[in-house]
Formats: sequence, structure tokens, C-alpha cells
Amino acid sequence: MDTTRLLAFSGSFFLIALSPGLCMTLAMSLGIRIGVRRALWMMLGELTGIALVASAAMLGVAALLLGDPRVFTAFKIGGAAYLLWTAWGSWRAPVGALAATQQLTPLALCTQGFVTAVSNPKAWAFNMALLPPFIDARAPLGPQMALLLALMLLIEFSCLLIYAQGGRSLSELLLRRGQAQWLNRVAALLMVGVAMWLLLG
Repeated sequence: MDTTRLLAFSGSFFLIALSPGLCMTLAMSLGIRIGVRRALWMMLGELTGIALVASAAMLGVAALLLGDPRVFTAFKIGGAAYLLWTAWGSWRAPVGALAATQQLTPLALCTQGFVTAVSNPKAWAFNMALLPPFIDARAPLGPQMALLLALMLLIEFSCLLIYAQGGRSLSELLLRRGQAQWLNRVAALLMVGVAMWLLLG
């Protein structure tokens, strides 16, 4: 794959990944509630989901899944319900204690990220539209897939870190201003936003 095509793909994907979306909002919410380090578990699940979606899109599987909305409906409802339950726990958590976040085990965080990534139909449609123009039909598919996936995951991870750090900075600002009671509530509202986005998107 030539350098020009790689640069064009990287620039396009970075701009799209950096724009506010389901996964970025989730990263910011967790950055507020549990900090960047623990939010890495969610990012691991999200990146796994993105890799699955992108691989399926490259292989044409997404075309079949997009034709059966019941698959996405099940994922969307389940994912949204889990996020709403988490938001409720965060809203009710004691000030400063963030008790609800202690229930978020690494497995729960990974699952949260994975479900959010794969249950977004727009992510599937986006990958179906973006990836084909950057694949050279004359070259072996395997190496191209590996390279594009590596670039996607690197860019996505960088953007997730930016949003999570932004959330952490917001939490520190609220703490300095004596508004600790809003930490849980801002995080909860962001979670509700992601859940509604899933259901209505």
C-alpha cells in the first residue's frame, strides 16, 4: 500500500474518530468516574469491538448483518439497558466515594466497551463505506487488512485517551471548586446520553 493512500486513510479516520460519538462519550464519562488508568479496561473492550467490526466490514460480513436489523436491535437494547443501570448507580453513589464505580470490574468495563462498539450500526455502515476505497484489489488482502486495522486501533486508542483525560481534568476542576457532588451526576448523564444514542441511533 502506497504512502499517499495510508496518509489519506489515517487523516480521514482520525477526524472521524476524534468527533464526539458513543465510544468517546463513554471514555469521557469513565475518565470522570474512575480515571484514565481504570478506563483502559473499557478501551480494551472497545478496541476489540472496533477490530471485529472493521474486519467484518473488510470481509463483507457486515453487508449480511446490516440486512438483519434484529441483530443490532438485540445488541442495542442490551447495551443501553446496561449503561442506564450503570448511570443509575453512579447518580446515587455517595459524594466523593464513587461507590458505584467499585462494581465496575475489569471484565465489566471490557464488556461495556465491546458492546458499545459492536452495537452501533453507524460504525458498521461507516466501515463499509470508508474501508473499500483504501484497499487495493490487486494486492494481497491479508497484509492490507493488518496494516489498516493497526492504524485504526492506534488512532482510536489515541482519541479515547484524549477524551478520558478530558473527563479526568473535568473531575479535578469540579473537585477544586468544591462541586464534588456533580462528579457522579455528570458521569451519569453522559452514560444516559450514550444509552439514548444507542437506542435512537
